[in-house]
Amino acid sequence: MKEIKNKVFYVGVNDRNKALFEGLWPLPYGVSYNSYLIDDEKVCLIDTVEVDFFPQFLENIHEVIGDRPIDYLVINHMEPDHSGSLPLLLKYYPDIKIIGNKKTFDMMGGFYHIKENEAEVKNADTLSLGYHTLNFYMTPMVHWPETMMTLDTTDGILFSGDGFGCFGALNGGILDEAIDTDWCWLEMIRYYSNIVGKYGTPVQNALKKLAEIKFDYICSTHGPVWHQYVKEVVKMYDRMSRYETEPGLLICYGTMYGNTERMAEVIAKAASEAGVKNIGMFNVSKTHHSYILRDLFRFKGLIVGAPTYNNGLYHEMETLLSEIANKDIKNHYIGWFGSFAWAGKAVQKISDWNENKIHFEPVGEPVEMKQALTPEVKAQCEALGKAMAEKLLGE
Repeated sequence: MKEIKNKVFYVGVNDRNKALFEGLWPLPYGVSYNSYLIDDEKVCLIDTVEVDFFPQFLENIHEVIGDRPIDYLVINHMEPDHSGSLPLLLKYYPDIKIIGNKKTFDMMGGFYHIKENEAEVKNADTLSLGYHTLNFYMTPMVHWPETMMTLDTTDGILFSGDGFGCFGALNGGILDEAIDTDWCWLEMIRYYSNIVGKYGTPVQNALKKLAEIKFDYICSTHGPVWHQYVKEVVKMYDRMSRYETEPGLLICYGTMYGNTERMAEVIAKAASEAGVKNIGMFNVSKTHHSYILRDLFRFKGLIVGAPTYNNGLYHEMETLLSEIANKDIKNHYIGWFGSFAWAGKAVQKISDWNENKIHFEPVGEPVEMKQALTPEVKAQCEALGKAMAEKLLGE
């Protein structure tokens, strides 16, 4: 097992078989379930792993401590991909003392009917393991109510739970300095935008607590152990939780026969000619929405368009707008367009979504097309793309 520093070991596992994280989000690179073991006078395990991987997890633990008992288990996060091995772990280590907060234990009883060996901690409480000393920081709603982070003050190692997490299995290397991290950055944004993105204010509250302490390593429950890029990772979370973006444009459209797609192409070309370099275009029926949400956290401008369908809005666009509204994203611009064959509803439906649920700042005039692209509609699409470009570049 990989030693991170001074007998702090990585004992996590990789899942390369799961297709959808939480049954929702694609995992093209797999995912890791990270757990850590501190081999001190008192042995302390930080989080567990998804229950299907318990045999490998147990083997990893034995490789570090052999037949020694585990004295403490710290549960930073109760989501089952991190706590799922707890009932089996207690069969092998029945005397382990479980460290968590009150909400941790409420969930532990609900999920696993376990109510023994509890040791409750509050914010800033400490625990000595011998050489290592742990401090506990409550970080509620990053992204569950019981979440907390644990700091090894001796070596500056932050065990951050799902905070600073990233999709992707670990291909041999564990620390960022030992691997090519190029793939990590967009997968970290996609992880944040889909899993944590709704909770910008709680993330900011957590970052304020972390600003008062020193740490050189971030040991999240998903993705690499961050050491070389700690500052960059914290800055990325700070930027995303403030809903800060770059002046790019995301164009999302639904289309049945290609006519609405032609409108999107005209809008994109006009925005490009007006000076916008970062333009992402997605067919909402072809691209998984997790990638669209990822780029919505990157780019400030959004233009959406779809056909009228069954006297309402094209289904996949309705779903996307619902997902955007649920994330409570702030500080964005929006424009929209739509098409119809005999009864136009799409443009009004998108307008209603923005006015009642999404609340982005409207830019340009909405464009509605009947049946097929005409010179007049083309000019309106060009005007919408240009208006968005001017708004984005004007900043």
